[in-house]
Amino acid sequence: MARVLVTLNNYFDDLEIGDRFETAGRTVTETDIVNFSGLSGDYSLHHTNEPFAIARGFGGRIAHGCLTLSISTGLISSMGQTMDKVVAFYGMDKVRFLKPVRIGDTLHVEGEIIVLLDKGEKGGVVTRRDSIKNQNGDIVATLDKSTLNLKRPVSAAALA
Repeated sequence: MARVLVTLNNYFDDLEIGDRFETAGRTVTETDIVNFSGLSGDYSLHHTNEPFAIARGFGGRIAHGCLTLSISTGLISSMGQTMDKVVAFYGMDKVRFLKPVRIGDTLHVEGEIIVLLDKGEKGGVVTRRDSIKNQNGDIVATLDKSTLNLKRPVSAAALA
């Protein structure tokens, strides 16, 4: 039976394929979109021009796909606070943006551990399948995201 994780700040060897998690939610604001445009330099009209976005069938300005990914990263990081067992972000694959994210949408992430790849005595790669959902439960984006996690330290007693 799949376990429900309360944090993603775990040692590699404490995780199992099928472990699941769900983050808290966060509402996307107009300020988020404006700030992300400035930070990224992406002033695409879908994000910055209401009449253009409406004319293109989006019903209004939408969040950048990379902003959506960034928000999901923050939501996941807040589950572990220190993330001292996660060495590094290892990569992402199969990123798909399935529905537009609008100002006022509240996003959360639901995920499942799908691959555990041992990388030797110090750690391993943990791959999750993340679904980013809005307040209606609609999946707005999916991706497979990997981190490099430490293994649990070997105690002196275990070496004796």
